[in-house]
Amino acid sequence: MPAAVSTVPADFDFAASGRRVLEVEVHGLLALAGRIDGAFSAACRRLLACRGRVVCTGMGKSGHIARKIAATLASTGTPAFYVHPGEAGHGDLGMVTDDDVVLALSNSGETDEVLMLLPALKRQGNAVIAMTGRPDSTLATTADIHLDVSVPAEACPLDLAPTTSTTAALALGDALAVALLEARGFTADDFARSHPAGSLGRRLLLHITDVMHGGDEIPRVRAEASLSEALVEMSRKRLGMTAVVDDAGRLLGLYTDGDLRRSLDDAAIDLRNTRIDAVMTRTPKWIGSDALAVEAARMMEAHKINALLVLDAERRVVGALNIHDLLRARVV
Repeated sequence: MPAAVSTVPADFDFAASGRRVLEVEVHGLLALAGRIDGAFSAACRRLLACRGRVVCTGMGKSGHIARKIAATLASTGTPAFYVHPGEAGHGDLGMVTDDDVVLALSNSGETDEVLMLLPALKRQGNAVIAMTGRPDSTLATTADIHLDVSVPAEACPLDLAPTTSTTAALALGDALAVALLEARGFTADDFARSHPAGSLGRRLLLHITDVMHGGDEIPRVRAEASLSEALVEMSRKRLGMTAVVDDAGRLLGLYTDGDLRRSLDDAAIDLRNTRIDAVMTRTPKWIGSDALAVEAARMMEAHKINALLVLDAERRVVGALNIHDLLRARVV
């Protein structure tokens, strides 16, 4: 049966209710900050020394928080995963090796499904870090390390729905993950490697060589080529430009669609007989072959251009790309 719809007073102040919730939760977090002490440091050291993974577990709302903590740990350099305590008691405990550390969440510290796992974990030799709101609870006193996440009050006016308590547990999980990240010297490149499909991963991992056109796809002509021959090359390669190179493939200049528009406006230019080196740009923008793709995007934006040549250390043209290549790679 759906819940009955109550009549809300016309003057009910939703904004005031929302502000009160945030104030209660902020007060809870400030109280928690005052308890970041030796136990927190001991937990960090135990997690750093872990040769396996961090197994996060919890029931109900604590389970949701445990899942998020596991995800945050895993993405910041601490291998971790979530195990449902109910499923663990029916076979999934086999996923936990004796090299793993268990992070168990229970606000009451008396959750049956979590407590049921403790004897098996102890026999296997797993260190247990508990996160509870009751330091005198069974889970807190049985664990190797206890992190006190008790809060003065739930934001729920009935003091029933987990609100401030779950926020505190989540925040403490973030504190653990970030402290471990800093202790390990975890970098943005490390983060990108575990997020290759994300925007940061693409920006930090995707190199020019991953998106550029190379080999026969590079539009290029010799300096003695006519303007019409250059236009044929531009049309065939479809990058809106062509490089002008010497016999060794080194860059001499660039001719683009924009240059073509300017050439057409100049009545003195004969498309068939004018040499390309007479109308090319002699100091074009280019990028090195070892650069990141995001650097090409920045250059294009800064100089208001749509294409770039890619050069090696000897100024040989080894690639070409345009803005559409970066868009396809979702760099921009």
